[in-house]
Amino acid sequence: MDKIKAAIIGTGFIGPTHLEAIRRLGFVEVVALVESNQAKADKKAAELGIPKAYGDYREMLQDPEIQVVHNCTPNHLHFQINKDIILAGKHVLSEKPLAVSNEESAELLRLVQDRGVVHGVNFNYRQFPIIRQLKSMVQYDEMGKVNLLHGSYLQDWLLYETDYNWRLAPETGGKSRAVADIGSHWCDTVQYVTGKKITEVFADLSTVIPVRKKAMHQAPTDESHQSQTDTQYEEIPIQTEDYASVLLRFEDGSKGVFTVSQVSAGRKNRLSFELNGSRKSAFWNQEEPEKLWIGYQDKANEVLLADPSLFIPEARSSIHHPGGHNEGWPDGLKNMMLHFYSYIRAGKKPLQDESEFATFEDGHLSMCITEAILESNEKGVWVKVQTRAG
Repeated sequence: MDKIKAAIIGTGFIGPTHLEAIRRLGFVEVVALVESNQAKADKKAAELGIPKAYGDYREMLQDPEIQVVHNCTPNHLHFQINKDIILAGKHVLSEKPLAVSNEESAELLRLVQDRGVVHGVNFNYRQFPIIRQLKSMVQYDEMGKVNLLHGSYLQDWLLYETDYNWRLAPETGGKSRAVADIGSHWCDTVQYVTGKKITEVFADLSTVIPVRKKAMHQAPTDESHQSQTDTQYEEIPIQTEDYASVLLRFEDGSKGVFTVSQVSAGRKNRLSFELNGSRKSAFWNQEEPEKLWIGYQDKANEVLLADPSLFIPEARSSIHHPGGHNEGWPDGLKNMMLHFYSYIRAGKKPLQDESEFATFEDGHLSMCITEAILESNEKGVWVKVQTRAG
């Protein structure tokens, strides 16, 4: 069988991670790369061993060999590029956020439904093996009625006033930062695990560092985690949030709360949440992805280690090594690619069956949650999540 042919637009931090995950599948070949100009594209393609290089994504979209396109560009470019990919009739896997407004994400959702292309959004934390195990435990009522969900997503890469990145600028990163960049992952993960949608929010956002110092003559980069050593800076007023805490109401009446921060020293990429059910509780921390803490009232607590022999049958396909061979972030990304491309290989119609990957429907819901959080913070009231697609 011929391999599925793919292209990647953007080669900052996330593009090469897509490439690595795709290459682990065996039945997909990345044949083209797109960058902001031809010289950069040629250089990156040579470095990464990709045969075709384009300085304009629209030229790449005319290539009949390419069936799937990965959009790994900065946030403000997502909508137009995703739209053009769909209109070219190619399957699309986009980084999140899907767009920078829910009007844009709703338009993209309508387009993929009309055009019949397979569509995915890279919410890869739902792809961790132990997260799939926990989802199955909830489905089989092992946890009992899920009453409470609480947790956080904490990072420290913007701790200092001299930490600066394109994500800080609304014109490139969007009007939300901490919520859109990492809060969206937290919300998607807990909704996936519980099968319950967030329907209402009450938010408190804060810009901890209102003015940052951007290094002058900074080399262009898409790398998120960098520190600057230059001694000459320009002061930049910051309009997006470093921190947020959000109260949640779910569709079944259960409640929750989460905190996100990009200024928490020592926390590198700590997405964590606790689920409190009527029978037992469960806690997971992405920085220790192979462990699931399970809590009881009337007996000793447990720690479940990721091990296919201990998993519920529905979760075993998400783990690829024996117990003790820890699988983490790159393996979650591989699972994302495996589920997405298996869907394409099987010729399934989008949304015909419940997919094991996040679709544009999930991406649109995420955008609507973010907009509701921004509105709640501005007005100081509870705000309902309005999906507005149709």
